[in-house]
Amino acid sequence: MERNNMDINLQKYYESRLDMMSSTAWKELMEDVQKMLDATNTLSGATPENLGFKQGEVSIMRWLLALADTSDKVYEQLKDQDANS
Repeated sequence: MERNNMDINLQKYYESRLDMMSSTAWKELMEDVQKMLDATNTLSGATPENLGFKQGEVSIMRWLLALADTSDKVYEQLKDQDANS
């Protein structure tokens, strides 16, 4: 029974996340993040002191840009597993 609660909670989590990511606000945010990535993903202005920081910025922006696709794929895999069990 506890497994069902976890499954329901996980399902609600992904449905809520995917609902948020289908909004206009999310799409506009991702456009802004893409512009920031385009401007940041360069060695221009990089120094030994700020290189790690720039790498972190780029990593987070890439993660955000991939989040909707990754979430959708994981949710589909979970639904497939549930259907096959």
